[in-house]
Amino acid sequence: MNSAPVSDASPSSLEQFSGGRGEDLTAQRAARRRFASFIPRSCRRGEARRLQGGPGSFIKKAANARFPAGRGHAARQVPGGCRGQAGEGTEPGKPIAILQTRSTKMPASNRRKFLQASSAAGAMAFAAPSLVTRAAGANERIRVGLVGLGGRMSSHIGSLANMPDEVDLVAICDCDEEKLATAEKRYPDLAGKKLKVFKDQRALFDDKEIDAVSFSTQDHWHALQTIWACQAGKHVYVEKPPTWCIAEGRKMVEAARKYKRMVQIGTQNRSSPNVVEGMQKLKEGVIGKLYMGRGMTYKLRGNLGKHRPRPVPKGLDWDAWVGPAQMVEYSSFQHHRWYWISNFASGDVANQTVHDVDKLRWGLGLDTHPTTVMSLGGRFVPAEDDDADTPNTQAFLCQWAGKNILVTFEFRHWYTNSEAGMRDKYPFVAENQCVGEIFFGSEGYMIFPDYSSYYTFLGPKNEPGPFKTAGPGIDWRTESIPHFRNWTKAIRSGNYKDLTADVEEGHLSCTVCHLAKISAKLGRSVHFDPKTERFVNDPEADRFLTREYRKPYVVPDQV
Repeated sequence: MNSAPVSDASPSSLEQFSGGRGEDLTAQRAARRRFASFIPRSCRRGEARRLQGGPGSFIKKAANARFPAGRGHAARQVPGGCRGQAGEGTEPGKPIAILQTRSTKMPASNRRKFLQASSAAGAMAFAAPSLVTRAAGANERIRVGLVGLGGRMSSHIGSLANMPDEVDLVAICDCDEEKLATAEKRYPDLAGKKLKVFKDQRALFDDKEIDAVSFSTQDHWHALQTIWACQAGKHVYVEKPPTWCIAEGRKMVEAARKYKRMVQIGTQNRSSPNVVEGMQKLKEGVIGKLYMGRGMTYKLRGNLGKHRPRPVPKGLDWDAWVGPAQMVEYSSFQHHRWYWISNFASGDVANQTVHDVDKLRWGLGLDTHPTTVMSLGGRFVPAEDDDADTPNTQAFLCQWAGKNILVTFEFRHWYTNSEAGMRDKYPFVAENQCVGEIFFGSEGYMIFPDYSSYYTFLGPKNEPGPFKTAGPGIDWRTESIPHFRNWTKAIRSGNYKDLTADVEEGHLSCTVCHLAKISAKLGRSVHFDPKTERFVNDPEADRFLTREYRKPYVVPDQV
């Protein structure tokens, strides 16, 4: 690209272009390393990846966050030299406060009693929990339980903590006692007397004082726990990808509709103001007639390690962790690298790709399943020294019936170029990765190089057109906050059409990813019937529509 985009408020410097972050990139990386040093070692690796845009996405306005009455808090500043982006409630150049309370640490003996009691409460038969339908009033805070206390949950907590007038965080749950203990240390406000601690999520679902659940668990658990929560009358926010296989998505939709629960998928781009604006520009024809969309996920993953069986760590319920998947011996590789193991996840063909496919579907107006998908991929470079079994390089093409539109996507886990300038030109995109989408039209093209920006280029000379980037007051690192607000709005209205990422949209987007996965497994094109959600005269492909569940963790035929 030969020129920077311009608009009515054209940025004239790197500082403007990067949303007020014009400091040297080396200094940015040094600040991130300093901030990472304050993260517990047990979760530092996963969290550090999430800090690539700047220190701590969950700290904005945290000094003003409050939890249920009886737990006071005081603010402490981020350690010297580590500064967040100025935004609402902050002054440029001033440290942003991070949530910190007076010590309320639960004695070890009490914590053990909590865990023992919650485990006993969860030892019930696997019948659907009792139904509760407590409706939150217009001015009543929604009581939320948190399930799955890994690295991604920090974003959930940070977002919900910025909504003190709308939600109360009242419970935490994880089948790993170490994660529960880490959460207590890491989020002191969550260790007050009124916080409920669960080791078995079924006991949390049965608690009639909890209105909604936020899930940040392994992919293979998302469908079943969402169904259980809906049956128990809980509203659900569940991380992407929502499903491990195609059939699970339809069951999630059926459960949400049957029990009238609001199920929001964690594709938070759907609630990003700048992304919404860019999608509206596409709809208005800013680049003419749309004919193609291209998505890409290039992230440096490297070798992922070997499976070396070990004794199950004390305090970890490995049976509950494995859940619906097939039982395997415990190893640190299985436990911490599950994203790249097909027993638990789909790899990047669903992990990151579902974000990009979702935006491509949205921008191109594709509101049903594709009819033809062709994909090739595998574990290419490097493949000799790790036991991951999901592709690290893959490409696929999709077409929709009655649409003269082609969708392409590719991902790889190694070094990359800038891909239409999406990495080099826009400083929000981290080193050695390129993630985004390009929409092609008869009059030009539009790119989305990150989660909160769009840029338009028009005509044969790529003249800059409308654009929007994250700037002062728009912190792209906290894009999940509007998504959670949208969820709570729908809970109050009782209308799933108010959701920006309703479970049906998540099912449609994730199915594209699963179709690509199946095509690559078979080494050929597949043809899909959007109405029946089965393959066309293809019993071999139909075998991959669902999975063999490990009893008693079975996704039911009738929800």
